[in-house]
Amino acid sequence: MFDFVTKHKRLLQLILALLIVPPFAFFGIQWTQRDVTGTGEVASVGGQKITEQEFTDALRRQQERLRGMLGRNFDPALFDSPGVRAELLEGMISQRLIERFATRNRLTVGDDQLREVIATSPVFQEGGRFSPQRYEAMLRSEGYSQQTFETLQRRDMVTQQVVGAISESGLVSLTTARQFAQQRAQQREVAEVQVRSEPLTQGNAGADAIRGFYDSNQARFQVPEEISVEYLVLGVDALFASEQVTEKEGREAYSANLTKYGDPEQRRASHILIAVKSGAGDADKAKARERAAGILAQARKSPGGFAELAKKNSNDPGSAPQGGDLGFFSRGMMVRPFEEAAFRLKQNEISDLVESDFGFHIIRLTGIKAGKMKSFDQVRPEIEQELKRQKAARRFAESAEQFSNLVYEQADSLAPAAERFKLSVQRASGITRQAASVTALNNPKLLTALFADDAIKNRRNTEAIETAPNTLVSARVVAHKPASVRPFEEVKGEIARQLAQQEALALARKRGAERLQELRKGPASAGGFGAAKLVSRDNAQGLGSEALAQIFRADVSKLPAYVGADTASGYAIYRVSRVVDVKVDETRERGMQSELGRSGGAQELRAFLGGLRADSSVDINNAALEKKN
Repeated sequence: MFDFVTKHKRLLQLILALLIVPPFAFFGIQWTQRDVTGTGEVASVGGQKITEQEFTDALRRQQERLRGMLGRNFDPALFDSPGVRAELLEGMISQRLIERFATRNRLTVGDDQLREVIATSPVFQEGGRFSPQRYEAMLRSEGYSQQTFETLQRRDMVTQQVVGAISESGLVSLTTARQFAQQRAQQREVAEVQVRSEPLTQGNAGADAIRGFYDSNQARFQVPEEISVEYLVLGVDALFASEQVTEKEGREAYSANLTKYGDPEQRRASHILIAVKSGAGDADKAKARERAAGILAQARKSPGGFAELAKKNSNDPGSAPQGGDLGFFSRGMMVRPFEEAAFRLKQNEISDLVESDFGFHIIRLTGIKAGKMKSFDQVRPEIEQELKRQKAARRFAESAEQFSNLVYEQADSLAPAAERFKLSVQRASGITRQAASVTALNNPKLLTALFADDAIKNRRNTEAIETAPNTLVSARVVAHKPASVRPFEEVKGEIARQLAQQEALALARKRGAERLQELRKGPASAGGFGAAKLVSRDNAQGLGSEALAQIFRADVSKLPAYVGADTASGYAIYRVSRVVDVKVDETRERGMQSELGRSGGAQELRAFLGGLRADSSVDINNAALEKKN
């Protein structure tokens, strides 16, 4: 029963990985909507084509994500196998089937829901808020219009809702979940003995076997197609070094951004406002001034009563209840007349009447907090770096179109563009269709352009491609090495050693299986086992999945029981000597109920997709699927 759950748990993971993804997690991987001409067909679903170009784009995007996750451990060859390609295509077919179902049943996503998803997606946010500029820039970099992208996103959201509703439909009783949880928590005491393969100095494989292995496993000895290129990078970083900043520019930037370079002087004040309505006539202003002058005389006569005067007379509802207190403020926070008067006063001094657009103010300075500013010379390097970067960004914006035109119009060489923009022509080699060792070239669009016929055969510059924000790259192929197979003479020694290892491994497994049968007959030959340890399905203690499965399949009605499993180095035998039942709490029971429900939902989803597929004509072009791009 647990094997059943495990298998369907894996199924669920695969289906969810292909279909139920957070919005924008696979940004730009919609398979159906790009206009592609002159491409073959990998499959069709109900008459709707999945083109080679769509499939290739999806495969490259998948590899790009994996490369980002795995870094240097990424091996493109491992993720372009027939199995991976077939699995990806099945996901694309399932996507199409669900789209057709949603269309037939008129399932839609409302405008408000779509806007909320886009606005709350981190990929389109800056400083924790949705940025229309970032949104437009990202769509532009991916080649989408806003209307096209939102149509695609609306479709994907419908797909996610359909799949989510079905996959979450599995219902399991708490009693069943409790039984499963108890079985999972059960521990078995096991001891292990290994039967390892012994190195063979020379295997029994003859010349014909070695040659036969070579002929039937050509893919193992394939050397991928490679190119060497020269390239130019036009970007803010490339332009940064040539920019200059004068001292005048630096001082102006310093004065305009004082708050960035320390804490400016702050002052605390209380005030009494005698308000004058906007548009009031001279008579009303004179009356307000006369009233304010009377209050000013009282304040100067008894400075200690300033707060009470403010509470009784001030027309500022925000500060009057606090005796006119405005707290600390720095320059730029108050209206100009008020600020100039406040920063002229001494501690506890009361100002003359100060007129502003709000009326007449009586100000009493109650505190001074000295500023702690860095001098211009202290921050000059920082300012110059920032100004140089701003200049480089402006220059990039001005130069991008010229650069693009130049590498296109003079496509036989990168030298004119390098000279015009004072860039260095760089070189890189060992580049394959899937990956480049140089970060600047490791971009799917650029790699596709470099391996196009025009680039390889005619050695023409690629178009200028935006490989990162504010970064354009153009490259040209200078050498091309077609895909090849390593010669038999070069690899026959490796094959002989590999066949010898396989032979040794098979012998070890045979000896292990024979030893297991002897142990099951009786305890006479039960020596050599290591220390016993308790294992469970949740705590395998380092044992592999196959070993664990065998241990928990063992018939424990009579102990000890013996089971065996293949290992990478030979064969392992396990002695099961004790069973320990563990009582589980309600939290684990509920967790198991959820897991079993998801597994049941996976079955429902699989059946649902099977039904959709049975009602639709699905044709796969295996030759195109296996074609390397």
